[in-house]
Amino acid sequence: MIFFFVFIILMLLLFMIYKAHRNTYEAVLHKVKVHCHESDPDVVRILHLSDLHLEKLSISPDYLYKKLKDEPIDLIALTGDFLDRETSIPKFGPYLTALQKLNPTYGMYAVFGNHDYVLQGEQFEHLRATLEQHGCTVLQNEAKSVSIKGKTVNIIGIDDFYTGRSDVEKAYVHVKDGLNLVLTHDPNIVLHMRHYHFDYLLSGHFHGGQIHWPKPYHLVKMGKLVRMNIIKGYHELEGKPFYISEGLGQTGVNIRIGTKPEITLHTLSLTPLHQGEAVKAV
Repeated sequence: MIFFFVFIILMLLLFMIYKAHRNTYEAVLHKVKVHCHESDPDVVRILHLSDLHLEKLSISPDYLYKKLKDEPIDLIALTGDFLDRETSIPKFGPYLTALQKLNPTYGMYAVFGNHDYVLQGEQFEHLRATLEQHGCTVLQNEAKSVSIKGKTVNIIGIDDFYTGRSDVEKAYVHVKDGLNLVLTHDPNIVLHMRHYHFDYLLSGHFHGGQIHWPKPYHLVKMGKLVRMNIIKGYHELEGKPFYISEGLGQTGVNIRIGTKPEITLHTLSLTPLHQGEAVKAV
């Protein structure tokens, strides 16, 4: 009888692990509209991907392309944690090629995360060169201004906060009047941006908990936002909106419980948000 119950528990455990692993193959496409109306012609459509973690990524480049090929995309934002081993870099190219095939009108932009900085020296430069060779603009505490439908959009890349590489002042040095779109990996940086305006901020880092059952207690050491129960999705801080992606890949064990890989399409009004003005996301 004891053997029977042990066998049943073991089978249930194996089934749960199997289901948790299968969750990593099913990406959810979320569409977010921020500060805009259905009839608003002056919008920018942003594809946001974060935390690919190529060592533990179940989503294929072909899957990614087929999921998005019919979506209008103005620019692509990649918010770090692509990999942590140089041997994974060749695997990165096909994903960047798939994203290029989506023909983002105003280009592709990337910032680095804490796992990317496991690479050092020539290894790290190899990663950076791979991004640039596939038409991606890399931003490390710097900004790039583009004109979209006659309006200035400042794409501000703030380097990784978790590893102490963020320099917000430096990132904003050459920012022009216009819409401020911030790309960064660790969203905890928003707690240190009270005097720096942004109209929208995209980030990742928390994986939605990855194992989010019953609660992601293991994230408690990953910053103040976790203790505020802010680990995924759309949020506002002092009227400024930001989004935390659940990420495309996994780290540690290649399973997900209570969360799935996330692809996000953001439709953002090109009208800059006044400081303190509330916005609405749907």
